[in-house]
Amino acid sequence: MEGAGEEAAAVRCPVCLRELPGALINSHLDRCLLAGQGDAERGCSPPSKKPRLAAAPSGETPSAAAPVFSLFHKSRGGGGQSPGAPAEKPEEGGGGAALRGASLAQKLEGKPLADRLRPDTLREYVGQERVLGAQTLLRSLLESHEIPSLILWGPPGCGKTTLAHIIANSSKKTGTRFVTLSATSAKTNDVRDVISQAQNEKRLFKRKTILFIDEIHRFNKSQQDTFLPHVECGTVTLIGATTENPSFQVNAALLSRCRVIVLEKLSVEAMEAILMRAVRSLGVQVLGKADQHDSSATGSSSESSEFPVYIEEKALSTLAYLCDGDARTGLNGLQLAVQARLAAGKTTPVSTAKGCSADGVLITEEHVKEGLQRSHILYDRAGEEHYNCISALHKSMRGSDENASLYWLARMLEGGEDPLYVARRLVRFASEDIGLADPLALTQAVAAYQGCHFIGMPECEVILAQCVVYFARAPKSIEVYKAYNNVKECLRMHTGPLPPVPLHLRNAPTRLMKNLGYGKGYKYNPMYKEPVEQDYLPEELKGMDFFKEQKT
Repeated sequence: MEGAGEEAAAVRCPVCLRELPGALINSHLDRCLLAGQGDAERGCSPPSKKPRLAAAPSGETPSAAAPVFSLFHKSRGGGGQSPGAPAEKPEEGGGGAALRGASLAQKLEGKPLADRLRPDTLREYVGQERVLGAQTLLRSLLESHEIPSLILWGPPGCGKTTLAHIIANSSKKTGTRFVTLSATSAKTNDVRDVISQAQNEKRLFKRKTILFIDEIHRFNKSQQDTFLPHVECGTVTLIGATTENPSFQVNAALLSRCRVIVLEKLSVEAMEAILMRAVRSLGVQVLGKADQHDSSATGSSSESSEFPVYIEEKALSTLAYLCDGDARTGLNGLQLAVQARLAAGKTTPVSTAKGCSADGVLITEEHVKEGLQRSHILYDRAGEEHYNCISALHKSMRGSDENASLYWLARMLEGGEDPLYVARRLVRFASEDIGLADPLALTQAVAAYQGCHFIGMPECEVILAQCVVYFARAPKSIEVYKAYNNVKECLRMHTGPLPPVPLHLRNAPTRLMKNLGYGKGYKYNPMYKEPVEQDYLPEELKGMDFFKEQKT
């Protein structure tokens, strides 16, 4: 009976799969695990299970045990490791070093340079000193991990997403959840799911949630209304990023619950600092004005990555200017220029100021310009910059500054503006700001519109330029414009029903109308040699002069 009981209590070893009495299983399991640890230290590879069953009883080292249960044991003196450790350690010693010593071409593979070099802390953040400088309110709040609901408004590449990334890293220290959505792909249901999770986290674990919405202006008004009650009660802290004016693109109710942070485009100095940081991280050497190089490049049969890579200091400065305050454009332009030169595989003799001379891959100002193709012009036909530029053009012509007028016109056309839109605005300007001071201005504007319609861009740009300069030099008069505004004001301020048209001014095409007095007493002016005295305004407005300054 005893034997039968022991047989019934037999337990299978999870390491070697042998069946043993329950009383012996603990000591047997210890031996199996220790033997497996020894195999892990020797780096044995796991064979099939069948040899492991045969090897275990003989006292030989069962090599298959190591990777299965070695996680039960902590490493002793660096010997035992977890299953992932043997693979990770060689990578740290070899793969990590290989990554640090990787060729420049390998470093540029994968993620774009702008994303790879994104700062993780406020100390690494460059630019926006007015908003995030020392002693500013926002910086103090971020450093104390007190994040209010924010709308980050600024042009592309000024650091909106990077600032959100820094807040996300900071929130990990306080245990705050950070959820990122993009309004270009997220739907209302996605937002509701995040808010539902945030409510559960807050109720069960007292854990805060920060929700970052990139391109928040892509959400329509009803989608933005989804945030209102939850931002109000603090279920989520909302951070929205937008390149459009929040006054027009974000609900007023949501705007009142968030603090708008205006980020400006980066200065040239900030751009140079960002590019220098990128160059140092890539291991590219900067050639100053004192350094010399041969302008002729030579082909090389060897891999270009074997040679050092140099970039002219002037090339970095030019790139900082051409990217127009857009760090993403600057870093991607740098990456493109470096990759193009590495792919070409041509080397140039370079002499540094320290007296060293060597062949290397050289990146010049021309290569940077070729990568960007042209100056990066910030202009959005559907955004705020569209209205800013047309306003600047209008005011420059009104101020008779022909140079500024041409500049703003070129800025719009080179940025891709529809020339017919500009021509329509010029037609309006001809009557609003020039008016009767030069009646031919309206003819010029209409002719310019027709010319643009006939031939299109780029030929019509000179037609618009001629019209703009004509308007800038023309005398100005807003007499008609002001008089018409006075008439509109008179109509808006009138109380009660509007006065009827005087009977003598009414048309009388039928006998009934004539019998009712329509047109009676009207004096036909061409029939009189002398001026005709006749009232044309309603009785209530008799004597009104809309061309005089109206009292408000």
